[in-house]
Amino acid sequence: MAATTSGAIKARLESLAFGVPVFRDGPREGQAPPFVVVTEALATTMDTANGDFGDPDAELTIVEKVAVDLIETARTKATAGTARAVERYGLAESIAHALHGHTLPAHPAKVTAVRVTDIDRFPIADNRVRTSITVQIHRVLLRTEVTPA
Repeated sequence: MAATTSGAIKARLESLAFGVPVFRDGPREGQAPPFVVVTEALATTMDTANGDFGDPDAELTIVEKVAVDLIETARTKATAGTARAVERYGLAESIAHALHGHTLPAHPAKVTAVRVTDIDRFPIADNRVRTSITVQIHRVLLRTEVTPA
């Protein structure tokens, strides 16, 4: 079982063998593209459709926003003066499809819904393309996340 949201997403994507390493919060030093970076807790809100806020023992559900960034090399030299695209077109959409609707069983909290809300492709910079997939995860707020140790 993963200890975090990003760990649960990493476990899901690596189980599908896309051939792309997945990292939490950033790649290791010198990592060559392609790779995926998962950044969790970009925003967290209460899921007001669930929970009795007057009951201190009620199960509370939150909506956690996560970014799943696919970093790829855009082009490589083909011959003198020419280049060819090496970006894997459709890979970002495949990753989004793999996450949307999956309940992330490796997550330490009960996940009730996973929704992909956006896929944004950012222009080429330094011969790299970044596609950012925004994911909303509806899950139980764990007591360990709010209770000091």
